[in-house]
Amino acid sequence: MLRALSHLPAEHRQGIPFDRVVLEHDERRLRRKLLRLQNGEEIMLDFPQTITLDHQGAIQLEDGRLVEVIAAPELLYEIRARDADHLVRLAWHIGNRHTSAQLEASRILIKRDHVLKTMLEGLGAVVTNVSEPFFAEHGAYHSHAEPGHALLAR
Repeated sequence: MLRALSHLPAEHRQGIPFDRVVLEHDERRLRRKLLRLQNGEEIMLDFPQTITLDHQGAIQLEDGRLVEVIAAPELLYEIRARDADHLVRLAWHIGNRHTSAQLEASRILIKRDHVLKTMLEGLGAVVTNVSEPFFAEHGAYHSHAEPGHALLAR
């Protein structure tokens, strides 16, 4: 079984991958895991610390080959608001429930949860079922080693 040596972010990837792995949002955050590639081959990741694999980034294997990482489509709710102030209030309510969210200027994406849908609609949001890759914000304390970590910012 091949072992992963490193993860190359999308902007630093060089070379043509020989295969790909398609992972949902929660599956892309890992430290040690056996992954099955699209061709059926398995690789072992065993990194010193937890990382998030970038969409269109690559995993470099011990034999030098690259495996492309693709974000899988997921069943999500798209949340839209009347205006920017309303969207901020909706984001606060979602965060208050410790729910992972992808925050954009005109919408918020969350994993489907009928209780949250009912709450958001009650707050005046338009909630629509969508299926697309999910890129949720990581919490401020997700990894103390990453350069953008809240405790390291000055």
